[in-house]
Amino acid sequence: VQLVESGGGLVQPGGSLRLSCAASGLSFSSYVMSWHRQDPGRERELVATLNSSGGSTNYADSVKGRFTISRDNAKNMVYLQMNSLKPEDTSVYYCNARFPSSHRNYWGQGTQVTVSS
Repeated sequence: VQLVESGGGLVQPGGSLRLSCAASGLSFSSYVMSWHRQDPGRERELVATLNSSGGSTNYADSVKGRFTISRDNAKNMVYLQMNSLKPEDTSVYYCNARFPSSHRNYWGQGTQVTVSS
């Protein structure tokens, strides 16, 4: 199983970025997909979750109304559209694939997002 994130970078406050995660080696449409972020010395934080069909989402309070998670099961892709970015959104963002009620849980390598003027 491989999850590869892309789309991170440097953006000014108020700007937007779209993160992508390409999944391979798994039955993608059966997995719950999520984005997490982690700063050095801190625990990894759940940002957004999307169920296998794409019909149910959950967001951290800190990103509600600004971030949108979506998936394309035909392309084995999951996305995180990030708008109105704030300096406190600066972090390494990780893609996660989890098969419900099992030990199958996979992570990408992470992509850095920096929000700074």
